[in-house]
Parts: sequence; structure tokens; C-alpha cells
Amino acid sequence: MSFGEQPAYLRVAGDLRQKIVDGKLPPHTRLPSQARIREQYGVSDTVALEARKVLMAEGLVEGRSGSGTYVREHPVPRRVLRTGYRTPGDVGLFRQEQADDGAKGTWEAYSEQEDAAPATAERLRIGAGGRVMRTRYLFRSEGEPMMLSTSWEPLALTGRTPVMLPEEGPLGGRGVVERMAAIDIVVDNVVEEVRARPGLAEETTALGGVPGHAVLVVERTFFAGGCPVETADVVVAADRFRLSYHLPVK
Repeated sequence: MSFGEQPAYLRVAGDLRQKIVDGKLPPHTRLPSQARIREQYGVSDTVALEARKVLMAEGLVEGRSGSGTYVREHPVPRRVLRTGYRTPGDVGLFRQEQADDGAKGTWEAYSEQEDAAPATAERLRIGAGGRVMRTRYLFRSEGEPMMLSTSWEPLALTGRTPVMLPEEGPLGGRGVVERMAAIDIVVDNVVEEVRARPGLAEETTALGGVPGHAVLVVERTFFAGGCPVETADVVVAADRFRLSYHLPVK
């Protein structure tokens, strides 16, 4: 096969995909049967089957037991704004994003102490098994699940202080920058790394999606003088949200 030449099943899948994108096969429409694809494109049963598998793997269609394969409804991706980190008055990234976007958000949070897993310890530059405060969040926008977040803070920094619990105490919910400033730690840098991966079953279920569908993961770490003070994984459904970065130019 020469460069640029596609296998037959990808050409068929590409044509069907374009019809879905163009609206010629709108949501909830039954995908042409394997026999119909074979006849329409002049391909074998194997090619027709593989083309349907491609569309299913891409999340464009879904099988319905005893009924057939149908085009899935895809909402227009909403924007998750990632912008400058405000201080003083930092009210947390999700709260900031909600205010900037004019949306109405709510959240649930649960904190508990644990021994840092090796990967978490590496990100926080502490010894494996070092004690951390883990806080799990589920954020909703307009009542719909929007974003998951799990954060870890070294108890060597925050333990036995008024900010040990991120969502409780006098500065509960005020965000990392302001909370750390209250214990004389000046946050001066933040790093975010974005990657995509298949969603874990518990993640996609919590976000109202389908297990195995892709999620975007933002690995975020706050630093003070080069020392990590908090790290977090922020997870959103890749087919429903996009990350929008607004960064100042100095």
C-alpha cells in the first residue's frame, strides 16, 4: 500500500463518518446494515463489519440490543476556561471558571488523610508513603456532572494548621493560593499538563458517560519557591468539554 492510500474499511468508515458530521445521518438514525454497506460500497462483509467497528470505537454510533446500530447524539462541547490564577481573593479554579462563563455550578467534596502513592509522592517531591490530605470533588454545572478532581496536599506543610482541610475552616473553599498564603507559603507558579486517556469506569459513570470513552486529564501542580504544595488531577469528558486557555502575555 502506497503512502496516503487507506485500507478499504477506513475509506468506508470515513465516508459514513462524514455523513454523520454533515447531518445526512442525524442522531438516532439507524446506521446502514452490514449488507447495505457491502452493496453500497462494493466491499466484502469483512470490510463492512470493520468499518462499523471503527465508527463504534470512535463513539459515533452505538449498538442497541435486538434493534441495530444507531447514530449517537453528540452535544456541542462546552468550554472549560483555564485562565490566570487570581490572588488575593482566589476562590478556586472551578468557582472562577463558573463566574467567567456565567454558569451556575455546585460541587461536592470529601477529604481524608492517606499515605501518598508513589506517583503522587513523586509529583509532590516527598517520600513514598508520606502523609497527604486527599480531597475528591464532583463539580456540576446547571445540575449536570461536569468535572472530577482529586487533589493532594502534603500534611508536612498543612497538618495542624487552619487550612489542613481544603473545604473546611476559616478559609474553606478559598483556593490553594489564598489558603497557602494564610500559613506564610507564597505560591508563585503553577504547571498544568494535559493528556487524554480512556476513562475509568468510575470516572465515566460519575460524569454520566460510557465506560471506556476518552477523558481529558489536567495534571496540575502549584509551587512555592520551586517546592510543590498541591497537586491535582482534573478530569472532564473529552466528547462534552474542551479546555480553553487564556494566558496573559508579559
